Amino acid sequence: MTRSEFKKIIANAIKAEVAANKFYSGVAKKAKDANLRKLFQELAGEEAQHKLTLKGYLAKGAAELQFSESADYKVADELPTPPLTPDLKPVDGLVIAIKNELAAMQMYTQLAKASADKAQKKVFQELASMERGHKKKLEDLYTNMAFPEAW
Repeated sequence: MTRSEFKKIIANAIKAEVAANKFYSGVAKKAKDANLRKLFQELAGEEAQHKLTLKGYLAKGAAELQFSESADYKVADELPTPPLTPDLKPVDGLVIAIKNELAAMQMYTQLAKASADKAQKKVFQELASMERGHKKKLEDLYTNMAFPEAW
């Protein structure tokens, strides 16, 4: 991967983070449940931070990142994506968010596999890990909402 290709990919990743931030901010504003609203606000903030991190890569090039690996439970991977409507149910909003995080995680994973440069590979692996962490948070909430335990 050439430096210009790397920069183009990071620029596209920045656009994706901006879109994710807008999505989470919009859902947070519409969420009636306070806990759900707080979660989407936190995710919007994290996506804004990702944008800043990626902009740093554009300015300075690939650098070492330090993130912990998150488990991927694949809870909602096979669920159909519901349409984005004004009367969206909270559970459906979570499915859309999970699908968005899955797509970002898969994109970064593929970019890591395609990278010949170790520093670039590390950047993409860490970005995939960040998205996997978001997906896990959303899946935890989804399982609690979609499958409440009845005792």
